[in-house]
Formats: sequence, structure tokens, C-alpha cells
Amino acid sequence: MPDIGYVAVVLALVLSIYATVVAVVGARRRLPELISSARNAAFGVTGFLTLSIIIIEYLLITGHYQTQYVYEVSNRAAPLFYRSTALWGGQDGSLLFWSWLMSIFTAIVLLKNWGTMRTMMPYVIAVNQLVVAFFAGLVVFVANPFTQLDFFPPDGSGLNPLLRHFGMVIHPPVLYIGFVAFVIPYAFAIAALITKQTGDLWIRTTRRWTLTAWLFLSLGILLGGWWAYDVLGWGGYWGWDPVENASLIPWLVGTPFLHSVMMQENRGMLKRWNMALIILTFLLILEGTFLTRSGVISSVHTFAQSAIGPLFLMFIAIMFSFSLYLFVSRWDLLKSENELDSLLSRESAFLLNNLIFIGLAVVVWWGTHFPLFSEAIVGEKIVVGPPFFEQSTAPLWAAAVLLMGIAPLIPWRRASVKRLWDSMVWPTVFGLVVVGLLYFVIGIQIVGALIGFWICAFSLAATLIEYGRGVSARHRGRGESYPVALWRLVGRNHRRYGGYLIHIGVVLVAIGVVGSRFYQVETQQNLAIGDSMTISSPVIGSYELTYRGLRNGESPDDRIITEAVMDVSFNGEPAGSLIPNREFFVVQQQPMTIPDKRSTLADDLYVILAGWEGSGETASFKAYINPLVNWLWIGGVVFILGTLVAAWPTEQEHKQHVTETSKIPRAAAPAK
Repeated sequence: MPDIGYVAVVLALVLSIYATVVAVVGARRRLPELISSARNAAFGVTGFLTLSIIIIEYLLITGHYQTQYVYEVSNRAAPLFYRSTALWGGQDGSLLFWSWLMSIFTAIVLLKNWGTMRTMMPYVIAVNQLVVAFFAGLVVFVANPFTQLDFFPPDGSGLNPLLRHFGMVIHPPVLYIGFVAFVIPYAFAIAALITKQTGDLWIRTTRRWTLTAWLFLSLGILLGGWWAYDVLGWGGYWGWDPVENASLIPWLVGTPFLHSVMMQENRGMLKRWNMALIILTFLLILEGTFLTRSGVISSVHTFAQSAIGPLFLMFIAIMFSFSLYLFVSRWDLLKSENELDSLLSRESAFLLNNLIFIGLAVVVWWGTHFPLFSEAIVGEKIVVGPPFFEQSTAPLWAAAVLLMGIAPLIPWRRASVKRLWDSMVWPTVFGLVVVGLLYFVIGIQIVGALIGFWICAFSLAATLIEYGRGVSARHRGRGESYPVALWRLVGRNHRRYGGYLIHIGVVLVAIGVVGSRFYQVETQQNLAIGDSMTISSPVIGSYELTYRGLRNGESPDDRIITEAVMDVSFNGEPAGSLIPNREFFVVQQQPMTIPDKRSTLADDLYVILAGWEGSGETASFKAYINPLVNWLWIGGVVFILGTLVAAWPTEQEHKQHVTETSKIPRAAAPAK
């Protein structure tokens, strides 16, 4: 079976190369038979890679430990769930998984768009299959998950204990889907450049692909933060780790693309900018994958150093050169049809939003790569830590959230200062009222926190007012009840009001970030049984934790679990108990610290068992109070819900797409 799996990947590689070449030749020579052959070959790639995935999963589940990859990421004691998801637990399997996802997405595009996008489709096939060929080639020649050991071990070494968490199990595939899905709009963009169809058709065709990619990339980033907060035990959710940043950077470029394409659709503007953004997003995805897998930057998330680093750099250079050549050669065709009518307009706000996000991407990219630059120049890797990122990005994040509230208040083309001010009065007043309550009632006095909360309150109020205006108009004009008016308002314009819901989610996330960033409190103490420790927050209150001793937890597989029992009181009142624990993985001989939390909408009490002496007569604990941190996860849920609403198709959009694609010239008929 390992041999069959490897041969399937080899055949997929051959077919993907064939599809790339034949699609281009068929398009250039106007030979529909060759284009159809390329399409069939692409389906064949999907079939062979699916077969290889089925085989590697079978080997993982059944414990075929002579297969080196199975030996490295699985063992008999691991639950079935972790054995099956170990596919992306290592370098070789994750590259195969990447290739398979790309082939699946290509097949979906060919099934969905084949009849309406015949002119572009050959080049879409070629670009997608070229990417598949690269990753399949890595699997065949460098990272083969079907390699066999010279002996048959009785058991495997097991999955990295850090990956034994639901968040980390689901985080990589969600992130991969986000990465892979962005290849689709890139392929259509390149096809549009090649065929000189530089209007907005390629954008409309790929809008939901782009939203899907952005949705999964956003969800992957959120899940990564949740995993870090829930498992790593350092009391935070984002450490500006290089691999965390490698997923954030393309998100920071893809986000302004989603905004600026509306200007191209509505006004025929920013064609060059949009093309540059989607090309850059794709290249940053490749570069982020390179950082994760080459080992050039050390991180808790990265795979070990391997030979794929130089190959990735070569492929990035090829794709960059090819994309740049097409972009420059079509420069005149990408000229905007209109210009800005006024600096005080929604177009200007969108453009400023774009520049802020690109500024964030540049700052994060520079800080992430600084160790490489410093090593090249002075011969020493100098790592910049979280303070650099926080201090340099905080003003830009604040500006982005503020502009998110202002932009919907500004009309297209031109606005008067008076009209804009009239729209901003109530959000401004609401923000000042919120800040006043926080300052005088709760006692928040840090200027940065007050500014952050005012921005959040302003943007939230501005967004809710936009909902209120639409609902009130329908209620007055059509006599609909408020709930019905809201439902139908959103139903008629998913994109606009789904976008507003995304904005609300971002504001809630920002509230969680501001609260936990400015008012996190931590302490560490060594306690004997019966002793207590106190941790207090000036805005939350005081917790007292009393240590009751250690006990052995249930160890269902290859783990030895030691639990610490602590009674908790909040402001002098009993508040339950917490049981932080330490898991020791016998096979890997590796401990893991698992925190426990008392969670409310106001804060998290986050406790870690740092160590103990003897049988637990004394133990060390580290405790945090993280104010408002749970609003980050609530905001993430609202954010994802808003994206789903924005991506949901309407009947009007479907009719418009059919009308536009019917005007596209079809490929030449087969010669008789």
C-alpha cells in the first residue's frame, strides 16, 4: 500500500505537469480538444491525490510503523482521532495534504465555471496545476510520507504533545484551506492579465472564493490564538511568533483587497492596485509557507530544517518574476476608468484603509524577517520581541478600527464636512459617555486604554446606527415590524450588512485586546497545602486561591496526569474551584502544563501548576487576571458569522453574473 500511495503521487505530478503545458498550448492554438484534455488531467490529479490521502490515512489508523512518517507522528496509545489527524502533524503529510486540497479546489472551479469562463479557464487550469505540480514534486522528491524503514518497529514515537489539542488539530487544516483558496483568485487574476480581460469580471467570479479564503485564514488565526491561550500556558493568545506572523501578513494584504475591489466594481478604480494586492497575497502565502517549513527562523510552530527551503525560494522567485512581467506588460490596460472626485469620500476612506493595512503588513513583515537581515549584515540573528510589534502596530490598529466606523458614514464620490459631522455626532457622544463611565465608575485611568475604548465605542455605535437607519426606513415605508425589517434588510444586501457585522466582530475583538493588554495582572507563589495566594486587579477585583493538594487524574492512554486542586473566592465570596494539571507523555518523555480558567464576560482567572515538591506538600502556581479577554473569542464568532452573511449569494447577484458571463466569447469550436 505505501508503494501504491507513492505511485499515485507520482502519477498526480505527471498529470499536473501535463495539464499545465497542454492547457497553455490548447489556448494559444485554439484547440478545444487539448483544453478538454487538460481539464480531464486536472480531474485525474484530484483522483490520484485522493487515493494517496486514503492510503496514508489507512496506514496511520492501522499503525503501519514501518512507514517512517507513521512512526514519527503516531503510536498505538494515541486515540483514533489523533491518529487520523496526524496527517498534518508533520512536514511530509502536511505537504501531501496541501497538494490534495489544491487539487480539490481546482476540480470545484472546473465544475462550477467551465461553461461560462472558457476564455480564461485554460490559464486558470495552468496556474493551479503548476502550483499543484510544485507541491506534489516536493512530496515525490523531498518529503515522501510513504518512505519505508529498514525494520518494522512495534510502536511509533507518537505525535508531538503540543499538537494533542482540538484547537491545534483543527487549526492547521483550516489555515491550509485559507492559504490554498487564495490561489484561485490569483489564478483568475493571472488569466485575466494573459487574456487582457482586465475589467472586474475576474473579481466578481472569484469574490466568494476570496471571501472563503479570507474566512478560513481568519478562522485559522483565531484558532491558533485560542490554542496558544488554552495549551501553551503563558497566559496570552498572541506572542508575535514568526509563524503566527506568517499567517497574519497575507491576511493583512488580503483584507484591503476585499475592500478595494468594491471601488473597482462600483467606479472602475484601483485596477492596478487590486491586481498588485492579489498577486502579493499569493506570494506572501508561499513565503509564509517557506518560513514555516524551511527552518530559517526558529519557532515553537516550525518544522525541522529540510531541503525544501531552497526549492521554495526558487518557486517564489519564478512566480514573482512571471507575475511582475504580466503586471507590467498590461499596465496600460489596467488604467482606472475614474479618479477620486474628492478627498472627503468613501473612496478616499477605502484607500486610506488600504494604506493602513499595508503599513501593518510592512511593519510585521520587517520585524519577522529582521533576524535574517541582521544575520546577513552583522553575522548575528537579532530577534525583535513583542514590544516592538505592539508599539509599532498599535497606532495603526487604532486608526483602522476608527476608520472602520467612519467609512460607512461617508457617501460615495463626495461628502460635505457638515453632513459628515452630523453623522458622527451621536457615535462621538456615545464614545465619550462610555469613556466617562469607565473613568469615573470603574476606575480605568490609563490614557491608552481610554482612547482604545473610545474608538471601540465610536465604531460600534456608528455601525449600529447604520443598521438602525435601514431598519427604520423599512419600518416607516413598508410597515414591517423591526425584526422582519432587519431580516429583509440584510437579505437584500448581504454584502453590505454582512460587512457591518464583520465590523462589529472586529470591535468586540478590539475590546478584548485592549482590556487584556492594558490590565492583565500576574503573580507567582509557592504554596503549602492549606495556604492561600491573592491576585488583585484594580478594575476587576480580588481573587483568593487556596491550595488543597495534588491528586492523580485519569490517564486514558500514554499520559500520567497530576492535578492540583484549588478553592477560589472572588471579593471574599466562594467562586468554585480550579484544577490546573501537568500531563507527562510517557512515550515522548515530555511534560505539558495545562492551565485551568474561571471565565466570565468580565475576565478570566487563569492558573498554571508550575511545579511541586515531593508528593505535593508544596507547589508553585502562576496566576493571571485577563480582563475582557473572552470578548475576543465572542468577537471572533461574530466576525465569522458576518463573513458567512457577506458571502451568501443573492438572486440578483446570480442574475448579474449570468448576464455578464454570457457576453464573454467562447473558445473556438473543434475543427472537423
